[in-house]
Amino acid sequence: MSYRFMRVIVFFDLPVITAENRRDYNRFRRFLIKNGFIMLQESVYCRMVLNQTVAGTVLNVIKNNRPPHGLVQVLNVTEKQFEKMEFITGSFKSDVIDSDERLVIL
Repeated sequence: MSYRFMRVIVFFDLPVITAENRRDYNRFRRFLIKNGFIMLQESVYCRMVLNQTVAGTVLNVIKNNRPPHGLVQVLNVTEKQFEKMEFITGSFKSDVIDSDERLVIL
């Protein structure tokens, strides 16, 4: 099995007009966080996976937990493509360690 680190990026635009809509939005957002996604910006979440096979499995899990209304889009990119992302304004800040580097504390 080869390791070709990839990123699964989820974009979503969900209605929040009714109480049921808000509940679906919060449920989907909590589902993403529980499954290892981190927020890149509002309604854009990202998760690192080992290879395309794992990315396909993650896609199926998202499909099974999608909200009943709204728009959910998924984009798979390689880690190399993700690293080429340019920040026009602002910078990436995260308290979560989200990389393929290993940390060993003795």
